[in-house]
Amino acid sequence: MQIARPYWVSDDRRMGWLLLLTVLGMNLALIWINVRLNFWNRDFFNALQAHAFPRFKHLLLVFTVLAFIYIVLAVYSQYLQQMLQIRWRRWVTEVFLRDWLDGGTHYRMALRRGQEDNPDQRISDDIRSFVNTTLSLFFGVVSSVVTLFSFLFVLWQLSGAYTLWGLHIPGYMVWAALVYSGVGSWLAHRVGKPLIRLNFDQQRYEADFRFGLARTREHNEGIALYRGESRELEGHRQRFSHVWDNWWGIMKRQKLFTWYSSFYGQLAIIFPILVAAPRYFAGKIQLGGLTQTTNAFGQVQGSLSWFISAYGDIVGWLATLQRLSTFLDSIESATPPAAAAQALPQPLPLPGSPSPEGVALGDLRIDTPDGRPLLQAAGERIEPGQHTLIVGSSGLGKSTLMRWLAGIWPYAQGRDHSLPGGRLLFLPQKPYLPMGPLREVLCYPMPTEAFDDARLRQVLELARLPQLVPLLDLDDGWMQRLSPGEQQRLAIARALLARPQWLFLDEATSALDESLEADMYRLLQQQLPDTTLVSVAHRSGVVRFHRQVLELRAGADGEAAHLVVRRVEELQQQAAADRPPQMAAG
Repeated sequence: MQIARPYWVSDDRRMGWLLLLTVLGMNLALIWINVRLNFWNRDFFNALQAHAFPRFKHLLLVFTVLAFIYIVLAVYSQYLQQMLQIRWRRWVTEVFLRDWLDGGTHYRMALRRGQEDNPDQRISDDIRSFVNTTLSLFFGVVSSVVTLFSFLFVLWQLSGAYTLWGLHIPGYMVWAALVYSGVGSWLAHRVGKPLIRLNFDQQRYEADFRFGLARTREHNEGIALYRGESRELEGHRQRFSHVWDNWWGIMKRQKLFTWYSSFYGQLAIIFPILVAAPRYFAGKIQLGGLTQTTNAFGQVQGSLSWFISAYGDIVGWLATLQRLSTFLDSIESATPPAAAAQALPQPLPLPGSPSPEGVALGDLRIDTPDGRPLLQAAGERIEPGQHTLIVGSSGLGKSTLMRWLAGIWPYAQGRDHSLPGGRLLFLPQKPYLPMGPLREVLCYPMPTEAFDDARLRQVLELARLPQLVPLLDLDDGWMQRLSPGEQQRLAIARALLARPQWLFLDEATSALDESLEADMYRLLQQQLPDTTLVSVAHRSGVVRFHRQVLELRAGADGEAAHLVVRRVEELQQQAAADRPPQMAAG
């Protein structure tokens, strides 16, 4: 209900309910035709037994009409059910995508290792399977219940009474159908129950295998440079071995279940004839009555045995439901409270007026996901216009501090700290270049309609990427086509378009040589005079482009690193002293 109910009270509910009730009405009409065909079956075989040719011709005409109506209803019932499936799936997919991507939830979910896996598979495959199978099972249950009560009265009248061991049993075929189906369903569940877990694991192993293949495709250059093909092959084989082993488990259990269901189904063909035979051979019913009785028994028994015939779908549906439920739980646990979400920096809109709000670290303490203290602040501030460089040894938490400033790192505590206000843009060491034409890649995440071609060409040329100007409309794999240095300069061009009030650069120029790196910092300060730069860098050459330096220093064993405010001049003197003589002379 947590997954299904929201759609049926959503803005698309009217069309959804209309389609649902229409398909349901068609299914009920199909059941009515089956009831009519049951009586037609009796009359037809009685006409054959009596050699009544005129009656035979009339019944053939009746069958033709009923069959035509049945075909039309069957075709449009399936068509409208598929229409309902895609509308419901579209709505649920939109909700899952929005909740997954909203406010950096997808990132926090990735930090909670072991809580969820393969969100792509859950959103694409599991939602499709859930919607389709839910509707199929719903209509199957309704049809079975209506069929059961439609034929139960018919079977009660046809079966008469039977005396067994001195006990007078009225409507004995109804009781025979109930016992046969009840025992059969109970045994089916006992035999098939392990398939639920096996199907759940199979979906997970298949998704892991597919994800590994996608990773190899995305990082093919790095794999080729490392000559890591053999390791990749080993990893793919290991992941596929899980698929293989679990599939063998499914095969063995499915074989056992098929043995049982096949035996049950074959016995169901002859069982009603055996049960009705005493009345036929006693002359109480004719051949038509025998066929009508066996048909009614089959309809009742089939309705009662729906659980057995649908058990495979139910098993897959339960596995899918478990995966979507755990995915929803993971989204909820990774979503910040409403108050915290309001305090996060807002997504980057189009350029606007600057904000006077700055950054106050207060007594902020940043932890690792497992709760280990990583970084401790002591009242440091970054004021608007105060370009700040964050330095320190690797592993002390510089990039994690930047993630907290971005509002996506949830493992922090303390008081008197505040995130930067206004419009923010973060440039990581490896820029994200989405799929699509170059103009969309350049403008991301802003709409391309906000900038004309002249402005796009201008920022590309300023970022020393004139070779990309003619390729604005080319759709290509830009993360593979562009070198790391070109990708970082493209991110610089993106910042020139966005004109944020705060620009955070986390090793965002590490792939450039020192001269080009200095040119990019100079470009940013010239083109974005109202933007405050906050940088993480290891090269001493970028110090001169900042007015404040925050140095992370390692704490004692088990203690968090702490921040120390350094003067820019002091750091420049230290860098000059540490530089080799030939470089200092140069």
